[in-house]
Amino acid sequence: MQVDDTVDSTPPAGPVPRSDTRARILAAANDLFYAQGIRATSADRIIEQVGITKVTFYRHFRTKSDLVVAYLQQQAAAERGWIESARHEGDPVGSLRSLATGIGAASCSPGFRGCPFINAAAEFSDPDDPVREAVQVHRDWTRDQFASIAADAGVPDPEATARQLMILRDGAMVNGYLGDPETVADSLGAGFAAILARA
Repeated sequence: MQVDDTVDSTPPAGPVPRSDTRARILAAANDLFYAQGIRATSADRIIEQVGITKVTFYRHFRTKSDLVVAYLQQQAAAERGWIESARHEGDPVGSLRSLATGIGAASCSPGFRGCPFINAAAEFSDPDDPVREAVQVHRDWTRDQFASIAADAGVPDPEATARQLMILRDGAMVNGYLGDPETVADSLGAGFAAILARA
């Protein structure tokens, strides 16, 4: 799910604290990478939007790859917070229902373009690239959350169930962008419930 982290791109007057400048660069990257694609968005475009010099940009991010990794880590932190808040201790079905509802709501939001991690993986084919590694770290964490929910439900093979839940989650994110977003929450919720019931 995409983080809504819009920030006024007009540079403030006077010196800008280092952390504020970094946050503004990340906010611009968040908007542009998600809306236009990572490879299609140049560092120069981000520099222009933030209103800084190249020297200032490279003081915060030595390479564009470093910025992409930071963008994905920011997305991951936001999504982890959301997933943790959607979990209902002792209620695996309720947890999955909350996750399905949240994914459905995101799919119906303006500007939704699918999962930023799937999008990033599609643009970076090398599994050893730092961008792909950042994607994998978050996907492993998400799969572990599904395994924990499956274990709460008492299924005999939580890891296999988690992989099935991840496939449904990924499909729902793609369908929300390419298909009918209005049906995502109900279809995903039913699919999650069916996997738990069968397991």
